[in-house]
Amino acid sequence: MNVTSFSALVFAGSLAAGFLGALTGLGGGVVIVPMLTLLFGVDVRYAIGASLISVIATSSGAAAAYVREGYSNVRIGLFLEIATSAGALIGAGLSAHVSTSAIAIIFGVVLLYSALAGSAGREHKNPESAHSRMGEVLRLNGSYPSANGLCSYGVRRVPLGFALMTGAGALSGLLGIGSGALKVLAMDGAMGLPFKVSTTTSNFMIGVTAATSAGVYLSRGYLDPGLAMPVMLGALSGAVLGARVLPKASVPVLRSVFKAVLLALAVEMIYNGCIGRI
Repeated sequence: MNVTSFSALVFAGSLAAGFLGALTGLGGGVVIVPMLTLLFGVDVRYAIGASLISVIATSSGAAAAYVREGYSNVRIGLFLEIATSAGALIGAGLSAHVSTSAIAIIFGVVLLYSALAGSAGREHKNPESAHSRMGEVLRLNGSYPSANGLCSYGVRRVPLGFALMTGAGALSGLLGIGSGALKVLAMDGAMGLPFKVSTTTSNFMIGVTAATSAGVYLSRGYLDPGLAMPVMLGALSGAVLGARVLPKASVPVLRSVFKAVLLALAVEMIYNGCIGRI
């Protein structure tokens, strides 16, 4: 395969990953790392480096549209980013001391847990029940546009959400996935945010988390411009398309896609990590 064909295929795969990432809050990296390692045979650490760049692009492409349309809760995103950025530095620091096979297995286990936990999620139906004192003090409560006008919601269990975000940031630095899956689960399940608010706020956050980790990978020489460029362009294009589709998308459909993609990738990564193929 020549360089042009390789770049075109990587661009196409990243386009699909960015589209899915924008719709589900995954950030695209959750698909890009397995795609590069399993389909193209790229070393997992270079795949993670390219994925982190794509996550920054995906977040930039989708986040602006979501903020403008009123879906993202910027205040929650900035508050929780304190935790995820600290975690990202820890995870990126650990990456040099963990084997590629171990990273693949950890990646798969995280995806498997995310898929199974995500299947138990539910749409936010009673905004008042989610209010908490800390959420009110920090002014984290908000509203988002729906078919029936603005829908208000509250935030609960803020300390738990903050702790989960630290873990999500560490996994982002170690695995290069933007940790969007865990961020969505933390905001949707633990903090009681509506699913669309969770996914859009996740997209707003993952770029900062990925940028924190990318600096560490850059210093270690794991960012290849020839690989990162088609990945970034494809993911960015897909993110813009996904941002346009999300307002009309069905939440049950988004959940089904979210679960199916994570399950398939989890099995592949765990299997290939166990047999030493990665």
